[in-house]
Amino acid sequence: MPEATVIRPTMKFVNATYVAVLLVIIAVAGATLFFLWPAPIAWVSPLLLLWPLKLHIENKLTRVTIQGGKLLFETGFFNRTTRSIVLERIQDLTVRQSLGQRILGVGDLSIETAGESSRLTIPRIDRPQDVANLLNDLAHRG
Repeated sequence: MPEATVIRPTMKFVNATYVAVLLVIIAVAGATLFFLWPAPIAWVSPLLLLWPLKLHIENKLTRVTIQGGKLLFETGFFNRTTRSIVLERIQDLTVRQSLGQRILGVGDLSIETAGESSRLTIPRIDRPQDVANLLNDLAHRG
């Protein structure tokens, strides 16, 4: 059985969110000491870490696996959704990148297959054009 290729959304945006929130927490702590703000403000600001933590968990719970002529798109924890696509049925691959995504080498990959009315979009993946080329090669090889 050939090895599986696993693709996950990039951590670049999650890491940037962690950094931004930590900078805000440090700024609030400094302002609390310097301007003598009430202490509860400094104690509440770490709650901002819940935002990047939520993004991190969502990111880790999304996975695309390419193996055995199929693409499996899995997402969710309590409400788990798995979508299976036979690679030979892929008809259209579309890479969408905003300016910021192009600068970071990230983008969204949309996949359309024969006989299905819906489109599958894999969000925020690194090197989306390389992944599209891989899927195209695998789809036409079978």
